Amino acid sequence: MSTAQAVMEQQQAEARVPAVENKISMVVFSGDLDKLLASLIISTGAVAMGMKARLFFTFWGTAALRDPKKTAQGKNLLAKMFGFMLPKGAGKVKLSKMNMAGMGGAMIKMLMKKKKVASLEEMLTLAGNLGVEICICEMSMDLMGFKREEMIDYPHMKVCGVAAFLAEAQTSRVQLFI
Repeated sequence: MSTAQAVMEQQQAEARVPAVENKISMVVFSGDLDKLLASLIISTGAVAMGMKARLFFTFWGTAALRDPKKTAQGKNLLAKMFGFMLPKGAGKVKLSKMNMAGMGGAMIKMLMKKKKVASLEEMLTLAGNLGVEICICEMSMDLMGFKREEMIDYPHMKVCGVAAFLAEAQTSRVQLFI
């Protein structure tokens, strides 16, 4: 084999895209109730269909993963301000449309309960029980002053960077951004 041919084969091997797997990777950017519910409904549905599911919570989505009963020490003033201004946990997130100073959120939660639709908190529990993986964006946590110890207890959750998520996502059959 000539040197040129060996170099070309090496370049082709490096350029190959990894094999696609039966999984879904989703960026959860929004912290809105309806969009968070959609991401959990889609991911649990995917798992029910035999797929793996990984959610990458970033920016505003990260606030929904805060545990209202937990606090973190050693925060600077800016981090404390972000913590105060953003919802603390899944129970405090708002609707993306028609929130109407909280009335819309209360109405949709009442309707969900009446129609026996799982709440956001229940969907998080279900997702954890089904094995849906959650990665929380390390940069978003750092920007907003969130610490790992103030996040919910979730069986398949870790803090990771965008490169780790993208490495996983490039082998996913389905990629979504919510």
